[in-house]
Amino acid sequence: MTFVPVIPESYSHVLAEFESLDPLLSALRLDSSRLKCTSIAVSRKWLALGSSGGGLNLIQKEGWKHRLFLSHREGAISQVACCLHDDDYVAVATSQGLVVVWELNQERRGKPERIYVSSEHKGRKVTALCWDTAVLRVFVGDHVGKVSAIKLNTSKQAKASAAFVMFPVQTITTVDSCVVQLDYLDGRLLISSLTRSFLCDTEREKFWKIGNKERDGEYGACFFPARCSGSQQPLIFCARPGSRMWEVNFDGEVISTHQFKKLLSLPPLPVITPRSEPQYDHTIGCSQSLSFPKLLHLSEHCVLTWTEKGIYIFIPQNVQVLLWSEVKDIQDMAVCKNELFCLHLNGKVSHLSLLSVERCVERLLRRSQWDLAARTCCLFQNSIIASKARKTLTVDKLEHLKSQLDLETCSDLISQLDELILKFEPLDSACSSRRSSISSHESFSILDSGIYRIISSRRGSQSDEDSCSLHSQTFSEDERLKEFTLHQEEDQPDQSCGSQENEDNVSHVPVTFETDKNETFLPFGIPLSFRSPSPLMSLQAVKESVSSFVRKTTEKIGTLHASPELKMRSDTRDDDQSCEEEMSLVTCPQEEDIEGGKEITGEPPEGDMFQELTVATAEAMTKMLDPLVLFEPKSLRMVLLEWLSQLEKTFAMKNFAGISDTGNSPMKLNQDVLLLNESKKGILDEDNEKEKRDSLDNKETVDQTACESVISLRKPLDDLFQVCSPCTIANSLQKDLAELTTLCLELNILNSAINSTGEHVDHTLQQCSSEILACQFLKKYFFLLDLKRAKESIKLSYTNNPCVWDTFIEGLKEMASSTSIYMEMEEGDLPARLKLLDDSIPFDSPLLIAYATRLYEKFGESALRSLIRFYPYILPSDIMQLCHQNPAQFLAYLDSLVKSRPEDQRSYFLESLLQPESLRLDWLLLAVSHDAPPSTSIMDDEGYPRPHSHLFSWGYSQLILQLIKLPADFTTKEKMTDICRTCGFWPGYLTLCLELERRREAFTNIVYLDDMSLMEGDNGWIPETVEEWKLLLHLVQKKSSSPVPQESLNGNLNDGPSPINTENVALLLAKAMGPDPAWSLLQECGLALELSEKFTRTCDILRIAEKRQRALIQSMLEKCDRFLWSQQP
Repeated sequence: MTFVPVIPESYSHVLAEFESLDPLLSALRLDSSRLKCTSIAVSRKWLALGSSGGGLNLIQKEGWKHRLFLSHREGAISQVACCLHDDDYVAVATSQGLVVVWELNQERRGKPERIYVSSEHKGRKVTALCWDTAVLRVFVGDHVGKVSAIKLNTSKQAKASAAFVMFPVQTITTVDSCVVQLDYLDGRLLISSLTRSFLCDTEREKFWKIGNKERDGEYGACFFPARCSGSQQPLIFCARPGSRMWEVNFDGEVISTHQFKKLLSLPPLPVITPRSEPQYDHTIGCSQSLSFPKLLHLSEHCVLTWTEKGIYIFIPQNVQVLLWSEVKDIQDMAVCKNELFCLHLNGKVSHLSLLSVERCVERLLRRSQWDLAARTCCLFQNSIIASKARKTLTVDKLEHLKSQLDLETCSDLISQLDELILKFEPLDSACSSRRSSISSHESFSILDSGIYRIISSRRGSQSDEDSCSLHSQTFSEDERLKEFTLHQEEDQPDQSCGSQENEDNVSHVPVTFETDKNETFLPFGIPLSFRSPSPLMSLQAVKESVSSFVRKTTEKIGTLHASPELKMRSDTRDDDQSCEEEMSLVTCPQEEDIEGGKEITGEPPEGDMFQELTVATAEAMTKMLDPLVLFEPKSLRMVLLEWLSQLEKTFAMKNFAGISDTGNSPMKLNQDVLLLNESKKGILDEDNEKEKRDSLDNKETVDQTACESVISLRKPLDDLFQVCSPCTIANSLQKDLAELTTLCLELNILNSAINSTGEHVDHTLQQCSSEILACQFLKKYFFLLDLKRAKESIKLSYTNNPCVWDTFIEGLKEMASSTSIYMEMEEGDLPARLKLLDDSIPFDSPLLIAYATRLYEKFGESALRSLIRFYPYILPSDIMQLCHQNPAQFLAYLDSLVKSRPEDQRSYFLESLLQPESLRLDWLLLAVSHDAPPSTSIMDDEGYPRPHSHLFSWGYSQLILQLIKLPADFTTKEKMTDICRTCGFWPGYLTLCLELERRREAFTNIVYLDDMSLMEGDNGWIPETVEEWKLLLHLVQKKSSSPVPQESLNGNLNDGPSPINTENVALLLAKAMGPDPAWSLLQECGLALELSEKFTRTCDILRIAEKRQRALIQSMLEKCDRFLWSQQP
């Protein structure tokens, strides 16, 4: 057997074909010369194959069962599109240009039925189909450039009663050439033609051309969702000649051009398939100048395309080629997650998967494809040696793979695997002592973080040979096909290009233990098995065994908490935080003295002092059960003060490392205030200082005593956090301590001494001491707090004191610094770090806000916009505290968060965020104060609007209007009106005036704005009474009496909106009231002589129209009357 070459570069992913779809096509009779597959589409549930005979085959991906066959007499199937958000709908285009929409009725188990047939493109070749991502709407493009939309009924229940209602077909646009590709996302339709790409806002009916340079040929374009781009809005990628792509924002503006020509000079990667041995040619070719006929968004950060030469997968934001492989004669492709379905020119269909190399090898091992798995390992040695791959492909698995190879025919492979295994050893050297104790248990593998990975196994009386033998596990083709389907969802790409890995057969269990040579490490052993017949039962057994072992050990340690010989050890892990809340043992991160090799351990307090705390805690919890105490603030505070004094005594003992005696660490008040001012400036201005000096003259003795009490209880703010318990605390006591400590923080009971004298302290001094004491309280008792409740309490009680929030975040950072994720977050760009955060940190973890803070400190506003993916685990109130020094960045986050919701849900969503209600005015004032036009451009010296100033662009106009339109009480609406008027946001001001019935005020400002469009159309402000018309005419007459030429927004006198003058208002009056009443009112106001012949002609036309309309109505009434009389018996 030949020696397998090694790919020099460290490729992370590969395309693999595990199963052939040829038997499926043969069963569907799509492999003959008369009938072949002509189109392909895929969704989460279906694989749709259109045939040249007009039939559509729908195959259920789970089990590859042929479920449905839909026939069409209108010709061969040219295009197919499955609805991605509702698997019950599919659209089909035929060779005659007809588009048929089917409802499959799978939920009701009925027969599929045609719900619409569109002949809008009849006689033309339909070249593209695309579904809306939110509603039932299909977009259709043909070879002459026409694009239409088919809007379907969204109510399945009401469909029977609406059987005779025609569904509308709307022509969207007609572009200059053949439509190559359509894509849709968040209200925008992307159209790619032979010459350029177009962006269409289907809701506002606006169109943009993307870029200035045209092209000639088939070039695709696709959307790139915001969750993958790490930005506020989705991106667009458009193919360009010469292996290039345009990166375009969601408004159609070209951001940059990415060049892949030179990057494609590398040799192609082989496709891993059982049909042939993988081959790799090290020869570097010339750069490839290609045209990409279509672009498809694949997985998360990848874009896929193809040519007649092969398949190309890019990471466009990083300008990287993930891979390219030679796959010949591709006609079309469809993708779903990491699956690729290729339709070839000969009608064949191939099924490929984009996998990381280690996942690919694992799949091959599960299928007992030993030779191909070994060749893949040898071929991609550089990828497998990487840290992540070594955690998945352990030495045990490679040894087992080597044992399955034939010694005679695979000697070269075996020698290469031996070399690969030798390169694995340095990774495990750091854990050699642990490996020596458990390496005999083949079901364990040890990760870098110290976590023991337990592989699924079976329990029972079966022999090791039966449970571990892989030779005996042979499957038929049908069984392998079923097994392949079951593992599809779990075989996703890793972090760089896929969704989060989900391993059903592996459980990560961190185990806390004491080293004892005379004791067995674990009371159970599990044989190695790659295919357990009952993995759920095995995992449950493992979980119960580990839980029992940890619980018994913890109870034993808890009974010996007063022993001075007890030492605490805890491995540092990335996922230890969630385990700490469930474990009955509070542990500190392990700290090692590298030079001396000594461990730092915490000594427990004296037994009697700790016993006093236990008794005091039980007594406090008992008292709080009394409603007279719990619901009486004064009594509750007395109980907590008494308990807090005991807590301070217990944890102020000198035996505790890192905890100093608060009574023996005085500090000057000036230093505390100085530190406080770093986070909050301007607490004491000159006037307050003067008032303070006056009050000090009157109460010098009392305040001096109070200040001395405050100073004596201070400790330096730069002390280290106590993020972990200095001693062993029983689980029940730990819960009670957390409840009482958090309650003290919530009720601002921070020090037993300061609260006893707090009534005599100056208000400003109380505020300063409260902030400083809160910071000290957090640092001293951080390990006792319920972090989620503490965060909410700080946001409510210390909204204007950012130093307390900063202290809390520093504590979370200190807690997170013991994890490996904390160090990994230092490297990579923003998308990579967000991906790491998604995969490694539970969203409900209190540490999530600490990692978000680090991203904000590193990347600023762009990081804030990306944090919307973590809602509701990170709330807007958290972001307000996070960027308290730059409120404009909070606006960017809030605007992005609201826009991330569908447009019909944004108002309801924004209203749900306004808790408390006072935030409405704060956010409105913030929005109208940032990214706004200059005040001199929108208001004159008297505070009235300048002409056309309502047309200026405001950065957050949509957010402002949404805040204004939300329901609120009358007082709040009045305050919002004043804010809009003061800041010159005239659209919002006029809207609020309409709600508050301040119509006189509104018409006055409309006349100043000088724009007739404000009084025209469906949403125009038209006077409703004669008095309002008289007011409007008087305002116009007053304005015209002193004419001042005003320039429009573009600087020209004649351009811009139609002005408000006597002629235009008179015409509007005639249309609203009729020509004769209008003429009478104008004469009454003395304006009849100022009108031109245009007004007279318009009135004549209106009279004729009214006369004809009356005659038509009279004729219709007479006909109806005759008909009704004729029906009488």
